[in-house]
Amino acid sequence: MGGQLLHTDIAIIGGGIAGLWTLNQLRDRGYNAVLFEHKALGSDQTISSQGMIHGGVKYALSGAWNTGSETVSAMPAHWRACLQGEGKVDLRGCRVLSEGFYLWSAGGLQSRLTSLFASKLLRGKVEKLILPDYPAALQSPQFKGQVYRLADLVIDVPSLVATLAERQREAIFQIDWATARLQCDRGQATLVLPAGRVIPGRLLLCAGAGNEELMAALDAAAPRMQRRPLQQVLVKHHYPEPFYGHCLGNNSSPRLTISSHHCSTGEPVWYLGGDLATSGADEEPQRLVERAQTELAQLFPWLDFGRSQWHSLRLDRAEPLQAGALRRPDSAFVGRVEGVDNALVAWPTKLTLCPDLADSVEQLLRADNILPGNKTDLEPLSQLGHPPLATPCWDTLFQ
Repeated sequence: MGGQLLHTDIAIIGGGIAGLWTLNQLRDRGYNAVLFEHKALGSDQTISSQGMIHGGVKYALSGAWNTGSETVSAMPAHWRACLQGEGKVDLRGCRVLSEGFYLWSAGGLQSRLTSLFASKLLRGKVEKLILPDYPAALQSPQFKGQVYRLADLVIDVPSLVATLAERQREAIFQIDWATARLQCDRGQATLVLPAGRVIPGRLLLCAGAGNEELMAALDAAAPRMQRRPLQQVLVKHHYPEPFYGHCLGNNSSPRLTISSHHCSTGEPVWYLGGDLATSGADEEPQRLVERAQTELAQLFPWLDFGRSQWHSLRLDRAEPLQAGALRRPDSAFVGRVEGVDNALVAWPTKLTLCPDLADSVEQLLRADNILPGNKTDLEPLSQLGHPPLATPCWDTLFQ
C-alpha cells in the first residue's frame, strides 16, 4: 500500500459465516466492504456447525416461543430464497443435505408430542409421519416411538463457506496480527497494516470468540461477551443412510441431535449434539464418547456401530452476555462498541440467524447515513493474499 490511506464504507474482521454473509449482502447492495481473516475462512465455530437451518420448533418444546422465536421461524424461508438465487444473498452452489429434519420420541412421550404439535402455533411447521415415510434409521420393527418431520433445512457448511467466499473473493484478505493492529484515535477505529492504513466508515467486529480480544485492542469494555461451552461427539461408521433428527427426551431440549456428513474419503459420519453435548461440555472426552456409545445403543439397538471410530470436539459458542446464568440469546446481536464511534460488534448466536444479523448491520449503516459510495480500488491490499478455506472437523479428527 506504500503508506497510503484506503477508505472503505465498512471493514469486517472475521471470516466466519456471519462475516462472509454480511460481506456478500453489503457488496451486493453497492457498499465498499472488505473482509479480513487471520486464520482460515469458516474456522472454529462455523466449520463445526451441524448445518441446521431451523425454524425454532425445538424451542417450543419448552414453551419458550417468543418474539425471538418468531424471528427464527422466518429464517428457513429466507435461506430457501437465497439457495434459489432469489434472496438478498446468492447461495446457488451451496449444497443442501436435507430438506427436512425429524423429531422422534424414544417411546412413552407420544401424547406430549401430539398435543404440542396439534396447536395452532405450530400448525404447518410439523408433519406427523406414518411408518412408510420414516427415515431409514427408524424403520426397524424394534422402533416403537413416533416420528414427526420439521420444515427445516440442513446445509453443507463447507460448501456454504466456499460459495460465499468465491462470490466476493476480490474483497477478502488474509491478515497477520503479528504485523497488523487495530487503533482507536479520538473515537475512530482504523486498521493499521505494514504498508498503510484502512479507514472504514464502520468497522464490524464479526470474529465470534475473537471479538473479545479485538475489543480489548480498542480498549473497549462493552458490549460484553459470554461463552456457552459444548462438547460434541463424532462417529465415523459404516451405515450408509443419512439421518437428521432430534430425539425428544425428558428435558425440554432435545436429548440427542444427529446430523450426517461425509469425510473427504467418503466414509459417513454422524455428528452428535443436543443434551449430550451441553451436559458433557466439561467431561473427559473418553467418558463422553462412552456415554454417546450408550445413547446410540439404546436408541438404535438394531444398528451396528461396533467397527466405528469415535472422537469428541469441544467448542465455545460466543454470544453477547445475557442476564442470568448462560442463557441462550433469542436473536442475532449487533451493537455499538462502547467508546468507539465507528465500530460495531456482532454475534449471530446461531447459524440460522445470519440473514437477520446482516439485515441489522445494514439498518444501522443506513440509520447513521452511511450509504453505498464510490467503488474503492482494493488492489493495494492484494499483497496480503487470500485466506484458505477451513477443513471440516470430521476430516481433521479422522485423518
